[in-house]
Amino acid sequence: MKHKKYKIAVSGDICINALQWVTYPKINNGLNWQTHLNVHNTLKPGEALLLSKLVELSTDASVLAPQIRDIEGVWQREFLSSTAELDVFSKIDGKSNGTKVYRIKRLMGFTAAMSGMTRLLPIMNDDMNADMIILDDENNGFNFSKDFWPLALKSTQTSPIVLYKMNNPIDTSELWKHLQKFHNEKTIVIINGDDLRSKGVNISKSLSWERTAQDFVWQISNNPNLAFLSKCRHLIIPFGLEGAIYYRNDNVPETRLFFLPYGFEGSLVKDSQGKMIGLTSCFVAGLASAIVSGSQDNEELYESIGSGVRQGIVSAQKYYVEGFGENIEEYVYPNSIIFMEKEDDFVQKEHVQDVLVPISHNSDCRSCWYILKDKSSTNLAEIAYDIVKNGVKSALQSIPIAQFGNLTTVDKAEIESYRSIKNLMLEYISTKNTVRPLSIAVFGTPGSGKSFGIVEVANSIASNVIKKLDFNLSQFRTQADLVNAFHKVRDIVLEGKIPLVFFDEFDSALEGKLGWLKYFLAPMQDGVFREGDSIHPIGKAIFVFAGGTSSTFREFCGEDFEDKNEQKKFLLEFKGAKGPDFISRLRGYVNILGPNQTDEKWDHLFIIRRAMLLRSLLERKVSHLINEAGEAQIDDGVLRALLKIKRYKHESRSMEAILEMSMLTNAKKWEQSHLPSKEQLKLHVDEEQFLRHLMHDAFYSEKIENLAMSIYEHNKDKYLDDIIPWQELNEELKDSIRHQAKNIPNDLLKINYDIVSVKESEPFIEFTAKELEILAKNQHTSWYKYKKKLGWKYGDFIDNRKKTHPSVVKWDNLSDDKKNKIYEMVKVWPEILAKANFKMERLKFLCYCETQS
Repeated sequence: MKHKKYKIAVSGDICINALQWVTYPKINNGLNWQTHLNVHNTLKPGEALLLSKLVELSTDASVLAPQIRDIEGVWQREFLSSTAELDVFSKIDGKSNGTKVYRIKRLMGFTAAMSGMTRLLPIMNDDMNADMIILDDENNGFNFSKDFWPLALKSTQTSPIVLYKMNNPIDTSELWKHLQKFHNEKTIVIINGDDLRSKGVNISKSLSWERTAQDFVWQISNNPNLAFLSKCRHLIIPFGLEGAIYYRNDNVPETRLFFLPYGFEGSLVKDSQGKMIGLTSCFVAGLASAIVSGSQDNEELYESIGSGVRQGIVSAQKYYVEGFGENIEEYVYPNSIIFMEKEDDFVQKEHVQDVLVPISHNSDCRSCWYILKDKSSTNLAEIAYDIVKNGVKSALQSIPIAQFGNLTTVDKAEIESYRSIKNLMLEYISTKNTVRPLSIAVFGTPGSGKSFGIVEVANSIASNVIKKLDFNLSQFRTQADLVNAFHKVRDIVLEGKIPLVFFDEFDSALEGKLGWLKYFLAPMQDGVFREGDSIHPIGKAIFVFAGGTSSTFREFCGEDFEDKNEQKKFLLEFKGAKGPDFISRLRGYVNILGPNQTDEKWDHLFIIRRAMLLRSLLERKVSHLINEAGEAQIDDGVLRALLKIKRYKHESRSMEAILEMSMLTNAKKWEQSHLPSKEQLKLHVDEEQFLRHLMHDAFYSEKIENLAMSIYEHNKDKYLDDIIPWQELNEELKDSIRHQAKNIPNDLLKINYDIVSVKESEPFIEFTAKELEILAKNQHTSWYKYKKKLGWKYGDFIDNRKKTHPSVVKWDNLSDDKKNKIYEMVKVWPEILAKANFKMERLKFLCYCETQS
């Protein structure tokens, strides 16, 4: 769309980017210089010069900006310049087919202008009536040089939208004070996340999107150094190329997180893929394009900003991927392709998800917030079924997912732990001349998959240099066994590999509780072990201590005791066993959450973990049960039982065992008849409970007629004016009530309840007002669709021949009287279910602390 009538004034600090790269000789003979390495140089626009070109490409508006018409002809020393060394890197768009582009290998620094002063440039054809102002403040002099500010900024007669990209977040510059005094209402401040961190703002990086977002919320609310930013009407913080935060303060602060589900901050831009300058400028240009389009469509500014953040993330990623092109001298930089939308683009705006970040002063509530809850309109059980049936990516398209090799997880705690471990390993592997091993602890119940996760993380980093070793300390008898193990570790080091050494059950007893700990202190601290009078260096290695008796780090440290005397006794023994010394030498730990629920209050996602594990087992062990469309062929009863069983006796090993014991070699679908016998199931689950879940659908189907009759008996006056027995009702009305009875389980899932069959009738609960509202609305919507499908339409009276009914309207159009009748119909469900020997069971708490209010 052409926006030439829309005027944008762009200004800011000026810099010229001097790029250097080397090419290898193409011929073996010829002139001497032709047979040696050739060094090439070119000059490209930077800072405000680059930003103005990007804005012109993204908006197609009339852009008024400083200009250097012949940048190659300008003596470089007139302006501040930066120098960068380039090299070729993979394009990494997933479809590059070996294509390589130039990116920055090394940023070499700045060169001052000959005068020693930074030179600025005026805006060509500046216009006081510009619709938008975009400022590039790199803290190089522009923020106090009023003569070079746009006319529309200095005027008190105009009110343009201002995009203020600032490098140095301080509130003392003249430019900031001017913006706050005259333009705060329409100023959008953009600060890169790393620039905030460089000022001491503690926002976590590359752990989880939830942690990053909540760290920001805490900092903006509590850090006095950010008090001036908290007053911004609009503040945007890009985090890498994968996400951004939009903070809006229109009297009531609101924080919205934008993110790519399959990426995390810094996942795209790796050192091995090179760097690019101007990424935030490209983000700003994408943001500007959406605001320009929104203004033409009379959108509210905050709506345009939301769309602009998405566009900014997409544009910055495409800009990075394109780099300086395959051939710098022929490539047009910057290129318009980064702002063009194509169907085969590797990243698109709809891939970028957003979620409102909760503001809570309750630390417990902060820790239990997860995006999965807010982004999903369905119940966790429904999501779990979808994961198994259709695969993780299909079911969780809008949820942050972390993948490390063959390990996939959506649990925030696991994501943060694994990424912390990965960051530690990356740093350790890349560091030269290390004298001590990297020591990590991993805890979890037996069968939870402690070694699998760490191995996948390690292999995702450097599978070619890492070699795994396993030792089970519960099988060692003397210190000599440990010395022999260290020698095996050294052998791998001498091979030029990095041993990934698992010391399983390191917390087992030897001459008392935790007796092995003292023998690890010197190897962990100094990187050596003693054998008689000899001392041997271990070399570069990663030690992983897997707990056998402690399922969590807190349990290992003795923090879970409720009885103070017991805790005091434990801590004395722990100190005597050198436990605190051992912990001080650890550099990280992770608690592995297996398929069992660890805590009824806080562990909401166990059913998702089960689903992901089950889907992985199906893909790896019985892939023939997954059709070409990626759909798993599994009976609903089998799936329900595997996901809903209370506990697996041996965690993931039990899930795997049940699959392996089932007769699936020649099966086309995992039917109930393929399951192992009741006696075999008993080895791994409560077999009676498993079978009840398995037969749930059959049990419920058998009772639908009785349930329908009960619903009618409780609500006769709401169905017909003349009360008649069930047997005398016409079949269409009977089918309608049966339809209601059949859908009760699905309706209850909407308010996080499941129903399970029980042997005897139990006391029934009452719905809350909120639950009743959800159920009634859902019940009517289901009935409305059912009637419409049968050909019914609205009419003033019920007419079976003409198929008219006064209630065949959407919920919002129902009278209060008719809504009240539906409330009364739904109220009796718990009682009816209880009499039919079904129990309503809460599936999860959205947040435990919410239930305490």
